[in-house]
Amino acid sequence: MQLTIHEQITLDGIAQANGGNDEDTDPGFTRGGWALPLGDAEGVAYILDAWRRPDAFLLGRRTYDLFASYWGSRTGDGGFGDAISDKPKYLVSNTVTEPRWAGTTVLSGDVASAIRELKARPGGELLVVGSVALARWLLEQDLEDRIDLVQFPVLVGEGRPFFPVPGQDHALELESHRVFDTGVVAHTYRVGGRPEYA
Repeated sequence: MQLTIHEQITLDGIAQANGGNDEDTDPGFTRGGWALPLGDAEGVAYILDAWRRPDAFLLGRRTYDLFASYWGSRTGDGGFGDAISDKPKYLVSNTVTEPRWAGTTVLSGDVASAIRELKARPGGELLVVGSVALARWLLEQDLEDRIDLVQFPVLVGEGRPFFPVPGQDHALELESHRVFDTGVVAHTYRVGGRPEYA
C-alpha cells in the first residue's frame, strides 16, 4: 500500500486546530478555526474525494478520538462519516487496547515495522489525515510515499510548525496542484529520497 499524508496547513506551516480551538488537544493555541472561513463547496469536495480514495486510514490517538466521537456516529451521511467509518482504521497508540470504533486495529510496540508490513501489501492506499504528531514521525522515519498539502492563504503566527526545523530532508516531485477560488491551493507530491544540494 502507498502511504499518503494528507494535511491542511496555513501558509506559515501550521496544521493544528484547523476546525476550531480546543484547549484539551491544543493547549495555549488561540487561533484555531483558520480553515473554516476559506472553505467552499469545491474545496470540501476535493478533501472528501481524498477521504473516499484510500483503502484504509492510519490515525494518531488524538485525531482518532476526535473522529470517532464525531464521524463514527455519522454513517449514512453521504460524506466524511461514510468515507471513513466503513473502511479499516489503524490506530497508533500504546495506551488504547480496546478501540471503540468498529473496524479499528491498534498498532503498538514496534509501530514502524507494523506500518512497513501494511505498506508491503499489494496495491491500495493508506491515508493519514490530521494526526500531526504521527505525520511528523512518519516523515522522520521515511515511511511516507506521498504528501498531499491543502494550503490555506492565512498566516496564524503561532503554533507548532508541521515541518520541524531541524528535520528530515526529502526531495519532492509535484504530481498535481489545484487552486480554488478562495485562494486555497492543493499540492500533491511524490517523495523521492534525498534532495540534491549545490
